[in-house]
Amino acid sequence: MERAVVILKKGGGRSLKAGGMWIYDNEIDSVKGDFENGDVVEVCDFDGYGMGCGFINTRSKITVRMLSRKKGTVIDETFIRRRVEDAWNYRKETIDTSSCRVIFGEADFLPGIVVDKFSDVLVVESLALGIDRWKTTIVEALKDILTRDGIMVRGVYERSDAKVRLQEGMERSKGFIGESFDTKVEILENGVRYLVDVQDGQKTGFFLDQKNNRAAIHGICKGKKVLDCFTHTGSFALNAGIAGAESVLGVDASQLAVDQAIENAALNGLQDRVRFQCADVFELLPRLESRGESYDVVILDPPAFTKSRSSVKNAVKGYREINLRGLKLVRDGGYLATCSCSHFMEPELFAKTIREAAAGARKRLRQVEFRTQGADHPILWAADQSYYLKFYIFQVVNER
Repeated sequence: MERAVVILKKGGGRSLKAGGMWIYDNEIDSVKGDFENGDVVEVCDFDGYGMGCGFINTRSKITVRMLSRKKGTVIDETFIRRRVEDAWNYRKETIDTSSCRVIFGEADFLPGIVVDKFSDVLVVESLALGIDRWKTTIVEALKDILTRDGIMVRGVYERSDAKVRLQEGMERSKGFIGESFDTKVEILENGVRYLVDVQDGQKTGFFLDQKNNRAAIHGICKGKKVLDCFTHTGSFALNAGIAGAESVLGVDASQLAVDQAIENAALNGLQDRVRFQCADVFELLPRLESRGESYDVVILDPPAFTKSRSSVKNAVKGYREINLRGLKLVRDGGYLATCSCSHFMEPELFAKTIREAAAGARKRLRQVEFRTQGADHPILWAADQSYYLKFYIFQVVNER
């Protein structure tokens, strides 16, 4: 059947022409031909020049998610399998694949789907209507490719329960794809053992993107007193502990996360040096300051304070406040590790916000290093949404 054709407005598709993967509703002049949402359509510029093809969904502001920049590309099982194989081969060449993100949506040219591998379990998050139709094909292809490399997949769990599916006209979905299995999965990362709850943990169960950043704090934590804020299931805190920290306090507002963190500490034999507390970090840090507490290392790994451009101003206030409070607790010559996982908090703005927080805390910052997300979360240039994690380590010194 002949595909429908999306025709861009004159001047539309600027992001696409720069290498991006999305076409927004306000960039489209018209659609010629019949289609159903989720179908593959051709995309043409206002003058008829072919721009490639992608999935269409008129219910979403992101109306077209590009699959190929070549006109007339056949989208079939062979095409999808090739994309999956390319994603796996890239990771084999660049990272430790014992636990990793195997497919990262647009950055792997499979828009709207994420697949994480936790040891021998796969977790799938499908967030766009078009790719959702190919979900089973993607999973089966990945299982076949991993089996060929001697990796047997014990089970697959779907965590397509994010609100964004509602914007695509889909219901949230969560559950086993295939046979059931124990959803508490043990993984090993940077010498730390974790139990990952793929059923009820945040997002897919564990934040793999910070793996190398967690390893980066090892050298500054040995023999130190460490505070880990927004600890989730204890990942930074446990890395500090395994690196030889004298004492570690991990804080999170979720009791479920804290319970999992305590379990992970015991799993690593760190329960005597690494403890956890359920508290609101914004409320706890001023109390710690008023009690005269101080730390050699303070780690700030908050959730995204903004998920849209319209709320960036409020997010800046949140990042500034949390960094100011954190900096006040760092001893002279100690270290601050701080990050933002919001795509809308652009690198320059995040750096400016930290600089303002340091001025407010009357501290000087000496940058140790700047990092981003791991290579299994590749940053596709021109597809700005794929670059989201900013991570700094600073030495903190008092005004001299």
